[in-house]
Amino acid sequence: MRGSSHLAIGLITGVAVAGLLPGVPFSPFGIALAGFSSLAPDLDHPGSRLSKRLGFAQNYVRWAFAAGALCIAAYTYFTLPPGREQRMSYTAALAFGLIGLGMQGGSARKLALLFTGASTAVVGLYFGFLWLSLLGAFVALAPFTSHRSWTHTLWATAFWTYVGYLANQSLGWHGVAQFAGAGYASHLVADSLTKQGVRWFLPLSDISLKIPLIATGSTSGNLLEVGICIGYALLILALVVGQMHF
Repeated sequence: MRGSSHLAIGLITGVAVAGLLPGVPFSPFGIALAGFSSLAPDLDHPGSRLSKRLGFAQNYVRWAFAAGALCIAAYTYFTLPPGREQRMSYTAALAFGLIGLGMQGGSARKLALLFTGASTAVVGLYFGFLWLSLLGAFVALAPFTSHRSWTHTLWATAFWTYVGYLANQSLGWHGVAQFAGAGYASHLVADSLTKQGVRWFLPLSDISLKIPLIATGSTSGNLLEVGICIGYALLILALVVGQMHF
């Protein structure tokens, strides 16, 4: 399913959480969090909407390797005397340069996400926010898993919900766990409507659970996604209005 459809379903799910769950206040932030969470499972895909946004530094990764190679070469030339140590240092500079030249777009994005996630984790540790460190670890590691594997499981959903719970405990933003968990789960449910389905219980079971309605990427599949989003929105609107007391 397309990222735009996942985002729409996530935002609608956020409205459902705000309007239907007892004790959860209506919150634009919470609805936005549900939308963000609905995109999180696809961090394992280099072309996903969220992967592109969080991997903002990917265009600079190659330049970073080139700059590193030049710095090592300059240090070697000006400070190290001729000999074995100098040759090893020049070899390291050459290796850095070749890695930068040979790096493709997907590899650069993975490294950018690794850097983004690791930086977030370090900031979380520094300020004592465990939830932020766990979030950073997820962002750093997810791109190195195969698509629709570990991030598309019941355990990943529980982990993401727990991160929301810790954020709620730390920051006092009531309902964070509900918005985060529901938004994340909405992605798995939506992907279960495609022909590929989702292996919810990996690694305990490799069975893909699916209701194969949508052929992802096809014209009919795209139209069906729009129809599902509209129908889901109308259903939630009716339920929320029905809960209101006039």
